[in-house]
Amino acid sequence: MNLYLAIKTLHIISSMLLVGTGFGTAFYLYFANRTRCVPAIATVSQLVVRADLWFTTPAVIFQPLSGLWLAHAAGWSWSTPWIVAAIGLYLVAGACWLPVVWLQLGMARMAATANASGMAALPPQYWRYAMHWEWLGYPAFAAMLAVYYLMVFKPAL
Repeated sequence: MNLYLAIKTLHIISSMLLVGTGFGTAFYLYFANRTRCVPAIATVSQLVVRADLWFTTPAVIFQPLSGLWLAHAAGWSWSTPWIVAAIGLYLVAGACWLPVVWLQLGMARMAATANASGMAALPPQYWRYAMHWEWLGYPAFAAMLAVYYLMVFKPAL
């Protein structure tokens, strides 16, 4: 296997980790929140934070580096419209993801504190954070789906 195909393979795997982990953890925390069960929410929120640290963060870093390297190696100009659009959408997703990370840390901390204290309910601030966390996830996920489209089809824009 040549270097280009090796980097492309890692790029695809990291994109699967990025979107798959993001969607999967969002799915579990979204539904754990619906149970209103403090121990379940505390456990799931801690695992979501861990998954973001272990999987999402390295993929977030690797994706633009490998993508720009692949574009250069394939002879695509970084000013090609579909590449510019993909970068813009990636930045939109990142602008949503950064506050989500902060919100997740706060949610996990509040849930752990409530669970350790034996509280039957989470504080109102948790639910405010959860609402913002959820609503930031929708544009981030849509942006990443659009990036997938652009990467696969490379449309003339």
